[in-house]
Formats: sequence, structure tokens, C-alpha cells
Amino acid sequence: MPSAAERTRTLVQSTCSAVVLIPGLDGARPEQLTRPEQLTPRARVVGQDGEVFLLFPADSPAVRAATHAQDDELSAVLEITDVAPVSVPHRIRGRAWVSGWLTCVPGLAERGFMMLRLEVGEACVDDLWGAESVEPEEFAQASVDPLVTHEAVLLQHLHSAHGEQVQRLCGLLGERTDGKGVNRQRAVPLALDRFGLRVRFVGERCFDARFDFPTPVRDVTELHRAMRTLFEAASR
Repeated sequence: MPSAAERTRTLVQSTCSAVVLIPGLDGARPEQLTRPEQLTPRARVVGQDGEVFLLFPADSPAVRAATHAQDDELSAVLEITDVAPVSVPHRIRGRAWVSGWLTCVPGLAERGFMMLRLEVGEACVDDLWGAESVEPEEFAQASVDPLVTHEAVLLQHLHSAHGEQVQRLCGLLGERTDGKGVNRQRAVPLALDRFGLRVRFVGERCFDARFDFPTPVRDVTELHRAMRTLFEAASR
């Protein structure tokens, strides 16, 4: 399974929605808070030392707070929410929080924008694998899942074009179904990473099943081979 650090790093570098929470910002001037979306970074990327760079409009409350803080430490939390890209009950697959200190980094953004640097103090993730904390060093050294930029499109394709094959995966569950009519459950591909596919079975009861690949995949080409092997096994 992917480590907590890898899962957190993958969420940070994904296209999931994110918001920056700054304690005390609710005390800012009212005109600064008329547009809540200003606390959502336009872009985010992780630097080589594990810091998170966040792009904001130059007049956003986050930039003003970081500018006014000057030499004082401005604590902040980057909160990321992961929502399944397919229609399924309980669509929120997880959340990650990266907390630390914000500072302005002039000169890295185009005119009208400012890049903020979040020095990571701690992080945690609560997702389909469970809840775990992550040390800054672990976060900095973690690898991003190679399928993260393709996952949404791949899941939507599996759901729309290979629904019958996904449904047949229930045949691999064996005794774990407890004879409760899993074949009558609707199978929805829920999550995909280099280690395997997670499917949510929806019906009278709702549960997830994990289908591991023979070996971890490194790209979409290897994923196609792994999925073919999985579907062939389910058809036997």
C-alpha cells in the first residue's frame, strides 16, 4: 500500500480542491473577505526541499497577511479535499492537512500575483486507507503516485466503457462476500493508484474491495497491462 507520506504528497500535487486556513484572518477588514475563493490558491507545487509553493492574487487576504507578518511567523494550514470523480455514495475519498508557516516569495509570480511559501511543520491524511500523521522529512522525500494526473480520466473511462468488466471483479472476492448477493451490487471504480484498483459495491449494503496488481505500475502503459490481467482473472 502507499505510505501516508506518499498519499499526502500525491494529494498536494493533485488537482483536488484546496484552501488555505490562516488563524485570525477572520479579524481582517470586511472588504478583504468578500470573496472567500481568494483563500484558494490558483496553483500549488512542492519544492525540492518539501516546501509547498502557493500562487495567490497579489491583493488576496492570504498575501496581505503574509506581507504584514514580515519577520513574525504566520501559521497556516493547507487543507485538501479529495472527491471521487465518479458518481458514488460517500464521494469524499479523503482529506489531507499540511500545516506550517507562510512567507512571501517575491519575483516568482507574474504581475498581479504573489507566490507564498509554506514551510511544512507537520502533515496528516485521513483517507480510504485510514488516518495517519506525516513528518516533514517523510513528506519531502515521498514520491508522487505516477497515475495521479490520469486517475480521474481513467476512473471515468473504466466506469463508462468497462462497467461490465468492473462488475465481474466481484468474482475475485470469493468467501469475503459472505453469500450476501454481491453480484447484485453495482460496482463503481472508486480509486486507482500504482498498487491497484479500489471498487465500491453499492446496493443494499455499501462496501469497498481492493484489487491489487501483480506488481506496482509505473505508467499508463503498464496500467493497461495490469488491468487486462485483472479482468482476465475475473473472467475465469
